[in-house]
Amino acid sequence: MGETRIFLHDTPSGAKRPFEPLDPANVRMYVCGPTVYDRAHIGNARPVVTFDVLFRLLRHEYGEDSVTYARNFTDVDDKINARALEMRAAGDPRPLEEIVRSLTDGTIAWYHADMDALGALRPTHEPRATDYIDAMIAMIARLVERGCAYVAEGHVLFDVTADPDYGTLSHRSLEEMQAGARVEVAPYKKNPMDFVLWKPSDDELPGWDSPWGRGRPGWHIECSVMSEALLGPDFDIHGGGIDLLFPHHENERAQSCCGREGCTFARYWLHNGYLRIEGEKMSKSLGNFFTVRDLLDQGVPGEVIRFVLLSTHYRQPLDWTAKKVEEARAVLARWREVAAGAEAAGEVPAPVLAALKDDLNTPRAIAEMHRLAGAGEGAALVAAGRLLGLLDPELGGWFAASGPGAREAALVEALLAARSAARKARDFTRADAIRDALVAAGIVVMDRPGGAAEWKARPDFDKGHLAEAARLLENAEEKRDV
Repeated sequence: MGETRIFLHDTPSGAKRPFEPLDPANVRMYVCGPTVYDRAHIGNARPVVTFDVLFRLLRHEYGEDSVTYARNFTDVDDKINARALEMRAAGDPRPLEEIVRSLTDGTIAWYHADMDALGALRPTHEPRATDYIDAMIAMIARLVERGCAYVAEGHVLFDVTADPDYGTLSHRSLEEMQAGARVEVAPYKKNPMDFVLWKPSDDELPGWDSPWGRGRPGWHIECSVMSEALLGPDFDIHGGGIDLLFPHHENERAQSCCGREGCTFARYWLHNGYLRIEGEKMSKSLGNFFTVRDLLDQGVPGEVIRFVLLSTHYRQPLDWTAKKVEEARAVLARWREVAAGAEAAGEVPAPVLAALKDDLNTPRAIAEMHRLAGAGEGAALVAAGRLLGLLDPELGGWFAASGPGAREAALVEALLAARSAARKARDFTRADAIRDALVAAGIVVMDRPGGAAEWKARPDFDKGHLAEAARLLENAEEKRDV
């Protein structure tokens, strides 16, 4: 491990703490994964990229074989059931449970493809909730036996008053939560904040036999069981989006700690901030909701998406804008030019590593990479990029395809010929318009003695802008001929 210690901002303490793993030879991290019924939207991608960088950093510091990262798939949930019922109503003839399995299998495949495109490493473990039902039943039974949960009308509910520390993770008192409770207060609940561990299923819905009847688990118990099964009752880091802090993470911590004597569960809790779109909350009603696949299909490279997500510190709100996307594309193109042909240096540059060790300060690391690129230090730039999941050859296809091909080169030559003709005709307005259009498309024009012109494409060359320039000039030519 390097000399400088890693510091991480811990949500319960509200401060940066030096990271001290329970076992440096077995560093363990759990991150809440997706509920698999639809494509991952851009907000879902932020925790994936954030904790991928942390995973890379931990592997760099402790060794690849000394870090275990688990991120789950929630494949039993009311949203999944609702989508499956919609599919059946639309004409799918299969039994509902078969539809559910097909839906979740397909959505997991989508998720893998989309997150792979962002350069995210696969976690060590990707458990599916449905593979741990027996363990969930066992944990719920243990909570009932310890007096921390109770059975009511086919449901098993966690009694929040059984946990004296309930609310400490999210910095809320039980009294405040009760006063402002927006949860559905079922008549069988002892306390409005009590939450479901097990719920009944009818003959049609997915369900499993249990001591409390045929049913299915509540959402919160799933992560407690999977993290314990794969990482042990106590582990190092639990991560996720800030939207999961309450009630999901608060409930996870409560049931895990109450279910086992002396259990502390996660020692560090990390949460990434919200994501907004052009200054507004992402919402289908506002028409600004889009998935990672939408962006990829629109031609936004996965590496560019990753860069934008890392350009703001993970704990701060991130405003996704079209301007940031274009800036990221141009920056990465410049970096890839500098890094062309360079092999990663043996060591990550110390300022980059120090930035990431300081609570994953990716904006500071990116600023240092700007300095490296400006100094032409290609090998160091590649080494830094690899730790952030950038400048990887597997993500570089977009850059290799971004320069002008034969068709675009011929179009540039034609535009330069039109500019030369305009200059000879002393139509300097038209000549300047052509030059401006080429510059806007990312073409550098160099006039030589004797009237000849040479050109080269900048890293931010844009085929779309070049085609638009040609169309504008064609329209202008048609008007001149009329």
